[in-house]
Order: sequence, then structure tokens, then C-alpha cells
Amino acid sequence: MGPAQAPTSGNPSLPGRVSRDMHANVARVQQLLLFTRLQTSSCAFAVALLAGVALSTVLPQLPVARYDLLLVYGLLLTLVFRLRGWDSGRDVLVIAVCHAIGLAFELVKVSLGSWSYPEPAVFKFAGVPLYGGFLYAAVGSYVCRAWQLMDLELVRYRPRTTTALAVAIYVNFFSHHWLPDLRWPLAALLVAVTGGTSVRFSVGKARYRMPLALSFALIGFFLWLAENIATYLGAWRYPHQLHGWQPVALEKFGSWALLISVTFVIVAATRGQRSRG
Repeated sequence: MGPAQAPTSGNPSLPGRVSRDMHANVARVQQLLLFTRLQTSSCAFAVALLAGVALSTVLPQLPVARYDLLLVYGLLLTLVFRLRGWDSGRDVLVIAVCHAIGLAFELVKVSLGSWSYPEPAVFKFAGVPLYGGFLYAAVGSYVCRAWQLMDLELVRYRPRTTTALAVAIYVNFFSHHWLPDLRWPLAALLVAVTGGTSVRFSVGKARYRMPLALSFALIGFFLWLAENIATYLGAWRYPHQLHGWQPVALEKFGSWALLISVTFVIVAATRGQRSRG
């Protein structure tokens, strides 16, 4: 009887396939890390703003109101981002428009008791500190920076219809206090109108595509998380948080997913987007 022989693999190509799979998995992880870095860079203004709000909670008693300090801080942030070239002149204009739209939103909502800014401030009008608009400006900065850093491109985008729906969504957040709430019908229309629209974006040398409606939902979720952090830090208060912090209602996630459409159409208009197949 001859010497025993080691069993051979029934698939000689298996080691090569395993090696290719390992390289593919490493490449996926690298892409995910790069995507995370790009997203973090896009959120730089928002992160810096929230950091300022957090820092303001541990400052000693000062003769200047905290809300007024945050207004100055937000203006300085805008100036620094512009001087460093992180935001272009066009981006600063978008941020200013988002700030103004946000302040109008705040004035109506605060007057109706939807939330409040309980601390005093000199630069406060009708219960709304002027720094409050920077919370919306930060969202505008995020969209602008993501558009630039990830080379966003819209496919089959319907600018007129999407803009009209975004305006209707914005108005409904006011009008539902007196008229029937059309949030769900408008959400369904937005999904229908953007159903064929996708966003192309780059992560390194790779190019990806995501449905526009899904991007609204994802951004809305992370804005809801940011709102939880902001209210915990006392940036503003919902009625159920006045006697101690509690999580923001999950329904606000849907509200942000709808509201992000307003910022999106503003930024898209400044980019001169056209429908591409």
C-alpha cells in the first residue's frame, strides 16, 4: 500500500476567490470610512454650532445673555467658514436665506406655543432669539458642502414640481394650525414626484446613486437626532421638556424629512440643476 496522500481541495480556485472576497470587503470598509469622513466634513458647521451651544451651558455667569453669545458665535462661524474657503459666496447666500426662512418659521411656531426659548436675550423678537435661525442655516451649510465635496448630480429631477411641493410643505407647517393638516398627502405627493429622481454622488473614485426620497428620509432622521441633542443642551424647549428633558417625539423625524425638501430645492436652484437621464 502506498503512502497516504493529503486530501486535495475539490475547488482549486477557492483560495483565489477567498482572497478576492477579502480585498472586496476591505475596499467596502475603506469606502464606508471615506463616506463617513465626507459626511463629517459636510456637517462641520452644524457640529461647530452644536459644540458652541454645549460650551455655552458650562460658561460662568456672564453679563451677556447666552442666546446673544450664540448669535455672535454663529456670525463668527459664518465668517470663518467663508474666509477659509469652506463656504463660497453662493453658499453664504444660501445660508442667509435658510436663516431667514428658519426665523420666519420660528416666529410663527413660538407664537403658537409649539416650542419656546425660555431664556432672556437682548436680540430676541417675539420670543425668538435671532440666533435661532442658525439652526436652519446649519442645514443649508450641510447640503451645500455635501454637494461640493461629493460632487452631487441630480438624475430626472423635476425642479418646478419639487419646488412647488416644498413650498406647500413649508406653508402647511403653518396653516395646519387653522386648516386641515395636509402633511401626509403632501408627503405621498413628494414621494411620487421624486420617485424617479436619484442623486449621484462620489466617494473617492467611485460613483453611487441614491433615490432622492431616501436621502430626505436619512437626513431627516439625523436631524431628529441632532434636535434631541440641541434640546438637551437647552437650545430651545418643547412644552413637554419645560420641567426636565425628554426625547423629542419621533413624529418630528417625519417633519424634518419633509422640511429638508425646502433646503434642498434652494440649494439645487443655486446649482442650476437640469434634469439628466
